Order: sequence, then structure tokens, then C-alpha cells
Amino acid sequence: MAARKRLSTDTSSKETQPNESTQSKSREPTPTDSPIAPPKLGVILKLTLVFLLPYSYLMFYHYKIEQEIRRSILINAGLSLTGFFVTVKMIPVASRYVLRRNLFGYDINKKGTAQGTVKVPESLGIVIGIVFLVLAILFQYFNFTEDSNWLVEYNAALASICFMLLLGFVDDVLDVPWRVKLLLPSFAALPLLMAYAGHTTIIIPKPLIPYVGLEVLDLGRIYKLYMGLLAVFCTNSINIHAGLNGLEVGQTIVISFAILIHNIMQIGASSDSEYKQAHAFSIYLVQPLLATSLALFSHNWYPSSVFVGDTYTYFAGMTMAVVGILGHYSETLLIFFAPQVLNFLLSLPQLAGIVPCPRHRLPRFNPQTGLLTGTNDGTLVNFFLRRFGQMSEKSLCISLLAFQAIACCFCFVLRYFLAGWYK
Repeated sequence: MAARKRLSTDTSSKETQPNESTQSKSREPTPTDSPIAPPKLGVILKLTLVFLLPYSYLMFYHYKIEQEIRRSILINAGLSLTGFFVTVKMIPVASRYVLRRNLFGYDINKKGTAQGTVKVPESLGIVIGIVFLVLAILFQYFNFTEDSNWLVEYNAALASICFMLLLGFVDDVLDVPWRVKLLLPSFAALPLLMAYAGHTTIIIPKPLIPYVGLEVLDLGRIYKLYMGLLAVFCTNSINIHAGLNGLEVGQTIVISFAILIHNIMQIGASSDSEYKQAHAFSIYLVQPLLATSLALFSHNWYPSSVFVGDTYTYFAGMTMAVVGILGHYSETLLIFFAPQVLNFLLSLPQLAGIVPCPRHRLPRFNPQTGLLTGTNDGTLVNFFLRRFGQMSEKSLCISLLAFQAIACCFCFVLRYFLAGWYK
């Protein structure tokens, strides 16, 4: 998410980026107050069944997972389920408070219709972040002992996530310029980088061993630099690939589910105790992220009753970066983020100044047909519209989320064919 315009402040001189609530000052619609619509629990039930069936099959039937790890995963799942219901109930309450403080936006993709004049509560990612942190802290009571080797890194991970949540909310309130936004994840990742005590080695791919002369290469401090850059990429990639109802939360849900499947497969296939714990550690953070994101999705799916804000996109991106770093599967995580990488590559010519930035960066909405038309802006959203033609906002979002799911499936297929030959 990015800068937005509100009735209470004049931000006409600030930069704007793709955002479902972006609106020029001179064209602001007559504001209309509207109650928060009921959560779309039917959509959530379908998504949950799609995710739960393969996940349960792998954990309870396909793999023989140690009883202790399975018990911890189930306790974490129970807490996450509680967090889902708490989040669903808290979002309408928090919405009233943010509206009082003029934290709202207008849906630019519904401009010219009655829905385009409704004040939509902004920055509701703060609710998800708070519930997530409470769940993650409570889980320590059930799983970690005071002398646990993982406790320090676990708390450092929570500190980085909390720091990023705070910076995201500050961005929502102050509309921080993009040149500053790129640096924020670097500061938020500091607690994790300072506490990280894991290995800093990488396994050289088998085809390259004759040329390198080593099977394992220790990168030392360079590895920590890589970790910091990964945090910057994951955090900003969710933030930039945005602009549609449900897109930010939807891509987080799809990637989170892929992460859970990957972790279960690695736990079930490995005999290394420390390796299993690293992937279990990842599950302990991703399950509450998935549960709280599903709760937010029930309010953010088309037509959206709330906007997530930079608060959520930064929080979600940092959480996934943290689990990839501490779970030691950052290369797999990058393949899960393939659509976000493509979105960055499409935007690169404009970012580098090679191609002029178009005046209209968001898709153009036709209130008569209800369809979106792509502009020449180098984003994946506009690329899809240029490639496949005009679409409704809902259809476009479904197409982009399907593409996200295909990218995640491709990652599993790639790992299957390369296993044993590449590493």
C-alpha cells in the first residue's frame, strides 16, 4: 500500500503509488458514512477447506511426524483458530475508531459509483498485527522452556515483526515517501540480525562443485547482509503488488499456505532434529499469520469494507521474511514470491528512469461497464489487463491470486525434479 489522500489533510504535493484508496484532492467524492458489512465467512470457509485438507493429509497420514512436534503444531493451530474469531470481532470495532481519527480512503476502482463515495476504514492491519503478536507470545508458554536455544531467536523475530508493524502504522499516518519506505525494513530487521546465531553457510549446487572446489561455503557477514536484503524485498514486494480489493491479503494467504506445506514436507522427510525444529519454528509463526489474515480477508474481499494499509503489508512481508530466514529456506521463499519478482522487473525500467512514468498508474475504471482497463504503468496488475483485456476488479484479483498459486505449485514441482541432482 502507499500514500493516500484524506479530507482532513492536504497531501497534494506528496508522491502516490498504487493504492485502492488513492484519490486526487480536487476530485474527492462527497463523503458517505457506511456501516461495516458482515464478514464474508462463506468465502473463508471454502478457502479453509482448500487449505486444510492437503495440510491435514500430509501431517496426519502421509508423514510420520514426531508426537512432540505434532502436539506443538496443534496447540499453535488451536491458538490461531482463537485468533481468527477474535480478529473477525475486533475489525468492526477498530473500524469505528480509525474513522473517528479520519484514517479512511475512497475506493478508486469504484470511482463514479455509489461505492466510490463511501469512507472505507484504513490501516486495519494494526488489528491483525496485535492479535498475531499476542498469540505468538502466549504460545511460548506451551512450547519453549526458559533455557530453550530457540527462545532468543523467537523473541528476536517477534521484535522485528513488531518493529515493522509500528513503522507500517507510522507510514499510514504520515504518508512516508518511497525513498524512506525502502529503508524501513532494514531497521526493523536489526533485532533479528543481531540475535541470529544460526549457520551462515550455503550448500553449493552439485553442478557447480567442480568449479568452486567446495561443497559448503561459509559466507559469514555477507550472509547477514543477504538476510537484511531479503527482509527489504519481502516487505516491499507485498506493499507494491497492491491496488485491488483483497489482493494484498490474498497473496499473503496463498504464500503462507505454501510455506506451511513446504515446512510439513521438510519435517516429514528429514531425520535431522535441528532441521525439523527450524521448520517447526516457521510453522509456529505462519499458522497465526494465516488465521488472522483469513479473518481480515473476510472483510477485505471484494467489495471491501476495510483497507489493510501499509501496516498490514509491511507486517505480513516481514513475518514471511523472518520465517524464511530462520527456517533456512530463503531460496524456496523467493520462488513463492515469483509474481512479486515479476512485478518488480516490470517496474524496473520506470524506476531506473529508462521509461517515463505514466500519468495514470492505476487501472482506469469505467463506471458504466464496471470494468478496469490497463494503463502503460509497469505493474503486474496493468500487465494482466493489457494482456488479457478488460476485467472486473474481482475477476482481475482472482486471476492474480491464481497466478500466485501457480507460482507456488511450480516451486514444489521444481524442487521435486531438482532434488538429488541440484543439491
